[in-house]
Amino acid sequence: MLTIGDIQLISHDLAVAIAAVIVVSFAATTLDTATRIQRYVVEELAGDFNVKFLTKRHPATFVAAGSAGLLALAKGGGAGGMILWPVFGTTNQLLAGLALMVITVYLFRKGKGAVYTFIPMVFMMFVTGWAGIVGLKNFIGKQDWLLTGISGAIMLLEVWLIIEAVKVFVNLKKGKA
Repeated sequence: MLTIGDIQLISHDLAVAIAAVIVVSFAATTLDTATRIQRYVVEELAGDFNVKFLTKRHPATFVAAGSAGLLALAKGGGAGGMILWPVFGTTNQLLAGLALMVITVYLFRKGKGAVYTFIPMVFMMFVTGWAGIVGLKNFIGKQDWLLTGISGAIMLLEVWLIIEAVKVFVNLKKGKA
């Protein structure tokens, strides 16, 4: 029961219901956002690799939601997402490094001081790269081929994005971008 002094504002049951609605709304919004971003990635990659039917909204959404559904059902009780938990820390910090990379490229293009984002970006990319390599070695040692493949793909994508960022910096220095 929410009270101010002796005045009862709402009952305990109503407060619990409101809290439950807030938690469910947050979870649903997060799931919707993740599915949309994954759909955009599928559409972009399909366009780059000339897979025309996946550049459309509905097939790309099916792939995005379907792959998440398959992962969730890979273990009993919907706990399939926990399969990827060992790579979550590295990918989460890599996302921070990539965000700093995007900001650094933007600031560099605008001719603004980028050193304040460049130094943390280099640190984040180095540390997450190192953690990714350590994790990859552990997954290979345990013969966990699913996590080895996923971790290896993440590491390759990290290297690819770093190369692309370096190309942008070089082209900006030459005045081509």
